[in-house]
Amino acid sequence: MSSLGAVVSLFRIKPHQPVGEGGRMALADHFRELRARLLRSLAVFVVLTIAAFFVYDQLLDIITQPYFDAVDMLGGRAKANTEIYISGIAGGLMLQLKLCTLAGVVASSPFWLYQVWAFVLPGLHRSERRWTRIFVAVAGPLFFLGVAVGYYVLPKGMQVLISFNPDGFQNLNDFNDFFSFTVRMLLVFGISFEIPFFVVLLNLAGVVSGASLAKHRSWIVLGTFIFAAVATPSTDPWSMLLLALPMTVLFLISEVIARFVDRRRRKANAAQDAWDDDAASPL
Repeated sequence: MSSLGAVVSLFRIKPHQPVGEGGRMALADHFRELRARLLRSLAVFVVLTIAAFFVYDQLLDIITQPYFDAVDMLGGRAKANTEIYISGIAGGLMLQLKLCTLAGVVASSPFWLYQVWAFVLPGLHRSERRWTRIFVAVAGPLFFLGVAVGYYVLPKGMQVLISFNPDGFQNLNDFNDFFSFTVRMLLVFGISFEIPFFVVLLNLAGVVSGASLAKHRSWIVLGTFIFAAVATPSTDPWSMLLLALPMTVLFLISEVIARFVDRRRRKANAAQDAWDDDAASPL
């Protein structure tokens, strides 16, 4: 019963309470709360990782489907002359561990990201809390949208790369390399879709303005295409375009938002200046 009580108390979310001198939480209390939130996140991660072993076959199908789609585009295994293999006696076990661990990290990400946010939130001002809520609401969907686009692009990128295989040579792909390539590709797309969002955050912080974004728009678009060409591991033009075009659209949307924010900021400043002019001057 005592162990069950310890588990229950671990998952009981306790809000920040002002303790210690001056109504502030003592440093030791901060560390205790951080430890509790880390333990909660670790527990959820372990549970979801174990659960992933029960759907391992489905996860394996998801991660290998782009490869088999690419092979089908090339006319099948016999014509493409390519195979994917696992090396080493313990290769199958390591494959399961890697795949299920990744699934546990992704599946538990809403929980542990919330724990990070809940730990930092009480130390922020009211306006900062509002922007962090917007960040949480927008950043996550944008990232997963980028991952979805990357997953859609993967078969075409793999098809282009496999097609460079010379006649008479067999293209053998170690699953560890294939897995790293796939994860890197999806991460590149996911993180890239966040860049325009950070442009908006910089504008809200007053670092960049909508006018400066418009002034350098052509260079930013060119830089976006160069970034897409360098960042995509497949290096084919199809993947580059499917990364660069959505990023360009998102950047243009962020420019429109930045101009809107700048216009509201100017109106607010003008109203404040008018109020100051109407105030009685000291004698």
